Amino acid sequence: MANAVPAQPSVLRRSTVSFHRTIRVTVAHLEAVHRARLRRQRRELFASLPGGVSQETLDAIGACESGSDPSAVSSDGTYRGKFQFDYGTWESVGGSGDPAAAPEQEQDYRAALLYSRSGSSPWPVCG
Repeated sequence: MANAVPAQPSVLRRSTVSFHRTIRVTVAHLEAVHRARLRRQRRELFASLPGGVSQETLDAIGACESGSDPSAVSSDGTYRGKFQFDYGTWESVGGSGDPAAAPEQEQDYRAALLYSRSGSSPWPVCG
């Protein structure tokens, strides 16, 4: 070790910068793969509607409730999403978080659950 030549600081700096860039690129790639996997799982989970509710029925309710806008929020903020769920109703059909932030396919699925349980009564004007 007495004959070892210390590495030049610029060489170390370039190696460190390159190493950190490799880590950032790899992490970004892994995050993208993870997001894609979650999207695919969510699509598969909500691919079929429960309770024999037709997509046409849901589309008609959604068009009336929100103009088919999955991110719609009522003027007072109480009702949210394509089907204008309130938080309590959303949670009662297994939803979590903000209904207006959920993917449209999940909103359709949860509305179908509600429709199969309660018919059109949750949407007295549009059902």
